[in-house]
Parts: sequence; structure tokens; C-alpha cells
Amino acid sequence: MKVTVIGTGYVGLVSGACLADVGNDVLCLDVDPDKIRILEEGGIPIHEPGLLEVVRRNVAAGRLSFTTDIERATRHGAIQFIAVGTPPDEDGSADLQYVLAAARNIGRHMDAYRVVVDKSTVPVGTGDKVRAVIAEELARRDAGLEFSVVSNPEFLKEGAAVDDFMRPDRIIVGAEDEHAIELMRQLYGPFQRNHEKLLVMDVRSAELTKYAANAMLATRISFMNELANLAETLGADIEFVRQGIGSDPRIGWHFLYAGCGYGGSCFPKDVKALVRTGREHGHDLLLLNAVEEANDAQKLRLVDKIVGRFGEDLSGLNFALWGLAFKPNTDDMRDAPSRVIIAELFRRGASVTAYDPVAMNEARRIFGDKPGLSYVQRPMEALEGADALLIVTEWKEFRSPDFELIRQTLKHPVIFDGRNMYDPAVMRRIGIDYHGMGRR
Repeated sequence: MKVTVIGTGYVGLVSGACLADVGNDVLCLDVDPDKIRILEEGGIPIHEPGLLEVVRRNVAAGRLSFTTDIERATRHGAIQFIAVGTPPDEDGSADLQYVLAAARNIGRHMDAYRVVVDKSTVPVGTGDKVRAVIAEELARRDAGLEFSVVSNPEFLKEGAAVDDFMRPDRIIVGAEDEHAIELMRQLYGPFQRNHEKLLVMDVRSAELTKYAANAMLATRISFMNELANLAETLGADIEFVRQGIGSDPRIGWHFLYAGCGYGGSCFPKDVKALVRTGREHGHDLLLLNAVEEANDAQKLRLVDKIVGRFGEDLSGLNFALWGLAFKPNTDDMRDAPSRVIIAELFRRGASVTAYDPVAMNEARRIFGDKPGLSYVQRPMEALEGADALLIVTEWKEFRSPDFELIRQTLKHPVIFDGRNMYDPAVMRRIGIDYHGMGRR
């Protein structure tokens, strides 16, 4: 099948590359010439494990190509995926300008029947808006062409997006047009050979499903963080609590880890957008308001522990910080806890020496030449001259460091662990003053 993917970010590039990998003829469009130049030169503009190999393999096979030519892209694919950004507006709502601009371009240039697929995370009712702008452009051209609008939300985890696309848990298709549904079944056939994974529903339900999924996961995270904070006060250990409730099959093990808050491109934005949608329709989503409030507070929890150990004024102190990305296996720092933590440490007069396996270039872009912030190429180098160690992202390489070397190198043998990577009893035997999240 001929497929056009509009947008070459995480969702668009992963979707396009994986669809090409099963034999489709995919053309990816982006209005950013720098992104297209990087792709045409054999690179990728994002960090995503395994994606570069898939892109290069399919470019070499002639199944994947890239362009900035809107008309060419619109006339290429019978299926047009819209996978552009929907950044939060000032009021927390999703900004649909890029989605609607893409839809408008499809209406201007399409020359035959098209299935227009909303792959971006969009508020309920966006499908109607996309349909309206395409119809408006067709009417302006006096073109009697037919089209269908489909909602096909993505459920890709950054750091595991390729595997998620190739082996999906479910494939949500929101559509009322039988021809469009059949084309989507054909397109996703190679990804569900083992058993049926495609769930067909109306467009609005599909749009809400995506927000509901992310809001549920964010709720679990904030719930566990609230329990972790309570556990500290009560003298309990959140790890034992996690094991106790996770073993209940009605609850399960996923997203039950306490930490220093969630971040990234999805959870913060989508929770805000869902809360905003509720307010616009007369529903105050009290639970999600609390989820967001708890997460904002949790990002400062690590600094609270530092203040409890070193005092309110941190002037003259230097902290080693391991982990800048909002999660492992990505360089994404959007709404990352590290940004809040670093800013608060600066406000209190401290300096920071940071290490992250892949996100330091992104950090330099965000912070610029910030006085008091330096970067090192190895995690142990960050400890030299540092008063304490902060762990903010749970990269694998942090799981089993040389604790004796850590104890000897730090001015004060103190670890503030925002991801509960270590056993407090082991730390105590080694002689490290260990501060986890909800640990005894």
C-alpha cells in the first residue's frame, strides 16, 4: 500500500519506518528541511533505540523516502497519516494548529479518495474539525472527491517505540466508514498475524481512549508517589507495599514504582488536555487535577530531602546528578524532573555536575551556557568535588556502580535516589547515607 506520513517526530518516523518494514511504500513529509536533510543523509533527528537500523534498511530497499513537497506527499498515499505535534496551549489545551494545517493541505492537493488518519494525540472532536477543513478546501476547489477521517491513536513508549509498533497490544481504529475500516485492516494485517488486535469503534471513542490510557498510567504513578511519601512518615517501605499490591492480578505490576515524578511528551500534556476538555464541557475532573498537583510536588521531593540534609541555603555546594532524560533510552527532556530539580538547586545557590548517556546535548540546548551547570562524559567523573549524588533517571548503567568508589569520592557519602535503584540496607553497610523515595 502507498502511505504518506506527515511529521517525522517520534510517532511519525517510527510509524513510517515500521510500515515500510512490512512492505508498504511510505513517503514521510516534514516542513522542516533540516530534519529531511538529516534523514536523507542517513541519520535520524531523534534518539530511539533500533530506529536508525529500520530507517536505513527500508531507505536502501526503496520502500521509505522523505520530502518537504506537500503536493507530492498528498498525492502519494491513499492513506494519509497526520503525526504532527500537538503542544499544550497556555490554558493547557492541545494546540491543533499543525494538525489542522496538515488536514487543510490534504484538502488542497488530494486528487483521489484518501483515508486521513489522525495519529497525533488529539482532543475528542478533532476528527470533526479535520473533516470540516478538508471539506472546506475541496469545496473551494469545487472538487467532488471523497475522503474518510479515521482516529488511530499511537501507544508507543519512548525508548521501546519500534518494538511497540511491531508487536502492538492493541490497534485502535475509530471510523464509521466501512471502506476506510477495511483499508486499515489491510494495512495492519502484518502486525496481528498471531491473533486479532484491531479494535474498531467510533472516532470520538478512539480519541478519548488515548487520553484515558495516559491519564490512567499517570494516575498510578502519582498514587504510588503519594503512598511513598506517606510510607516515609509512617516508617513503612514502599517497595514492600509495591510487592504486596502488585501481586494482586486486579492491580498488576506495571507503573507501580515510586520516584521523583513523571515527565515526557505525553503524560503531562495529555493530563492537562483532558482536564481542559472536561472543564470546557462542564466536568471538573477532580482526580486528574490531584494527579497533576501531586506530580508537580513530587518533582521537588528530592530537593526537599537535600534541604533536610544540608539546610535551606545550598550556596557553595555542588551536586553530582545522574540522569537528565525523563526516562531511560531516550534523550527527551520535555517536562523532565531533572529540569525542575536543577532549577531549584540553582535557586538555592548550588551548582550541578551532570551526566546522562544520551541527553546531554539536549540539556545544553535547554539550559545554554548556564553558570554552575557542567557536564562530564562518565558517571564517576561527576562525583569529583561533589558534596552528594542525585539519581534522577534509572539508566541501566547506574544499577550496579562501584559503591566503595562513590563513598570515597564524594565529599559527603550521601546519595539521594529519585528512582529507588539501591537497597537501603546495602547502602548502610557500605557507609553511605542513602535517601530513597518511600524507603525505610
